[in-house]
Amino acid sequence: MAYLAPSILSADLLSLRQQIQTVSEHGADYIHVDVMDGVFVPNLTFGPNMVKAAKRSTDLPVDAHLMIVHPENAVQAYAKAGADIITVHQEACTHLDRIIHQIKDSGCKAGVAINPATPWDVLKPVLSIIDLALVMSVNPGFGGQSFIPYTLDKISGLNAQRKNTGFDYLIEVDGGIHSGTADAVLLAGADILVAGNAVFGQKNVGQACSDLKKQIQAEGRNA
Repeated sequence: MAYLAPSILSADLLSLRQQIQTVSEHGADYIHVDVMDGVFVPNLTFGPNMVKAAKRSTDLPVDAHLMIVHPENAVQAYAKAGADIITVHQEACTHLDRIIHQIKDSGCKAGVAINPATPWDVLKPVLSIIDLALVMSVNPGFGGQSFIPYTLDKISGLNAQRKNTGFDYLIEVDGGIHSGTADAVLLAGADILVAGNAVFGQKNVGQACSDLKKQIQAEGRNA
C-alpha cells in the first residue's frame, strides 16, 4: 500500500483550510507540515499553530516534519498542537535515541529524516524503534526543487534492511515528487510520498491530488 502526503509548504495560506479539505476529499492520506527554523535550513516557515490549523481542517493524520535545531525543545509543543507523527532530523539530534522516546512518550509516532548526503545506514541503530524513516530527496529548505537521483539507493537500502530484519517502519520520501518521479521512488520501496508543488502548485488542486494518488496506488501494487 502506498500513501500520499501533500505538503502545505506549497499551499495557498490564504485558503489553507479549503485547500486541506480539498486534498482530504481527493485521495490524500496524510497532511505534511514542514517546520523550518532558518538555522538548520535556510528558510523560516511554520510553528505549532499551523499544526493546530491543519488538525482543525481535516481528520487525516498530520506529520510535523521538524527541520530545526534542538528539536527536543519543540516536541511537546507540536504534540500538544495535535501532531500525529513528529519527524526529526538525524543530523540535528545529539541524542537521537532519547528524542525518539520523547516523541513516543508524548503520544505521537516517531519519524527520523536524513538529508540527501547522509547515508541511510546511520539509522540502523534506531530502525527497530521508529515508525517512519524519511529520505529527503532534495536538500531541505525550499519547495520546488528537482529530485536527486542518488537518493533512490537510500530508499532501496532502507527497504532491503526492512525486509531482512522484519522491522515495520514506513519509508517516506520528500522532495521533487511528481508524476515523473513517483514510479521510481515507489519501485525503490517507498510507502509515503510527500508532494508539494505537484499538488498545491497546480491550477486544479483536487484533480492534481486525485491523479497523483491514482498513479501512486497503481504503481504501489506493482512495486
